[in-house]
Amino acid sequence: MQQPTHTWDAQLYNDKHNFVYDYGMGLIDLLAPKSHERILDLGCGSGELTAEINKLAGSVVGMDRSPEMIVRAKGQFPSCDFEVGDATDFNFSKPFDALFSNATLHWVLDYKKAIATMHSNLTDGGRMVVEFGGKDNVKTITDALRESLCQWGYVRQSDLRLWYFPSIGEYTSALESQGFTVIFAQWYDRPTLLADEETGITDWLQMFAKPFFDSIPADDAVKIRKEIQERLRDRLFKNGNWYADYKRIRIVARK
Repeated sequence: MQQPTHTWDAQLYNDKHNFVYDYGMGLIDLLAPKSHERILDLGCGSGELTAEINKLAGSVVGMDRSPEMIVRAKGQFPSCDFEVGDATDFNFSKPFDALFSNATLHWVLDYKKAIATMHSNLTDGGRMVVEFGGKDNVKTITDALRESLCQWGYVRQSDLRLWYFPSIGEYTSALESQGFTVIFAQWYDRPTLLADEETGITDWLQMFAKPFFDSIPADDAVKIRKEIQERLRDRLFKNGNWYADYKRIRIVARK
């Protein structure tokens, strides 16, 4: 299964999309790291949550597919260990007591291979604590995105499959098929405040939906992003702020 290429702007991520790791702080409470534990932060991004886990656990590795994000993470948190790696294909010589992942697994289309890889890198009895986009995540935004691209004649781009947003049943069944025991699973609605009241949706599209604009002239891309924002104004602009229609899945499972 071919994963679309996505190049990350680490500066834009930190400046206007820090809600990604801010929301993840609560997930660390669910992880409850112990001082003797070895933990993997899968999809660590720019390393903020890795650094927080590192304060509590004995050994932490932050891993991300984006070299840009790992460079940023190493610069910000030089005392932590960071590596470039793919969620579907990694292998550490020493297994982990726990695997933590925030806002990452919806970027992994080959989710069954990722689950198998996570399972093989955990100790027996090891746990995974994850949160990611669930069924109908950002559907309001992506429906408008696909509609605008089609109307502009960019049909190929409109058909792109960039994310995997499963139901609880779909993902927990896949975990159980691999040998995990699911302890906790929750889908919830989390409208998410965007940083800029003027360009909230256009910034979001620039950050997270860049591959949809592949091979589209820059001028057209700017116009399409602005058009999408205006289409969404009556639904996602509230009390002077833009909100993204996030739906999340939170899961705890044991090997």
